[in-house]
Amino acid sequence: MDKERLEYFKVFLNSKLEGLLQDAQQTVSDMNRGGEGNFADPTDRASHETDRNFVLRVKDRERKLVAKVKEALERIDDGTYGICELCGEPISEKRLEARPITTCCIECKKEEEEIEKQRGVAQ
Repeated sequence: MDKERLEYFKVFLNSKLEGLLQDAQQTVSDMNRGGEGNFADPTDRASHETDRNFVLRVKDRERKLVAKVKEALERIDDGTYGICELCGEPISEKRLEARPITTCCIECKKEEEEIEKQRGVAQ
């Protein structure tokens, strides 16, 4: 992949990372500011807890995405970005546009998903 495209992905991934980190900081601020509150009605309390747990699950997924974005940026720096970690072939730019954190080409990912599907059926 040429330097210009690598720079494009680096800027894109850094922007994504910054957005995720800002959003996480905002969530922490909102949760700290909101406090636990005193709910006279147990249903209100349960609803608040359900909402809070949902937000925490979403943030956990975003935390994992942050790690994947950082790994992709490291691959750009060490020269392995855009190379399939399973077969060593280049990952198409079309796939990288769709999923810039990917580590596998589409063919290897399909094979990997097929194996997972077969394991799921066997268990």
